[in-house]
Amino acid sequence: MADKPMMKIAITPPVPIADEHEYIVAILEDGWDYVHLRHPSATTHDMRRLIEAIPQRFHNRLKLHGHFELLNEFNLGGIHLNSRCPEAPRLYSGNISRTCHAIDKAERFIEMEYVTLSPIFDSISKPGYTSAFSSDQLSAMKCRNAVALGGVTPLRIDAVNQYPFIGYAVLGYLFNSNSIDELRQKLKEFK
Repeated sequence: MADKPMMKIAITPPVPIADEHEYIVAILEDGWDYVHLRHPSATTHDMRRLIEAIPQRFHNRLKLHGHFELLNEFNLGGIHLNSRCPEAPRLYSGNISRTCHAIDKAERFIEMEYVTLSPIFDSISKPGYTSAFSSDQLSAMKCRNAVALGGVTPLRIDAVNQYPFIGYAVLGYLFNSNSIDELRQKLKEFK
């Protein structure tokens, strides 16, 4: 599976960080496909302010994990369904992705743009959240729209490439950066 172009997705932590919009812009300027805005306890007003702080040219590469009413205000890249928001808004026809924690469930969502399957490796952002799949299970996976999530770092990209993933999603490794300069250094490691 090596040498295939991989989709790169960043997912914001559940709790906003200082200057988060700058981190998001740096990630998108680096060429990542999407940044998922995942702030379950944020208000709609807070989420609106975050989106407004990001240049409009990047809005089509932002995906919402909630606050779907903001789709009426911004030209966003889509929505991501999860246990908190399991259904798309009525009449929504844009890009949809979904969280999955089991291979058989991921294989049922072939109509989605992609599904994130996790945890592939031990999580960085959730201590104690350990890898859920064996190498044999991942190799036998029939899902062809799965994105690896959970513990993804630059050192694990070769391992991700061994399986039929179309890309990878990163949360803890990027957003645990102590500064925008540290984030930019980490982004270079994914080249």
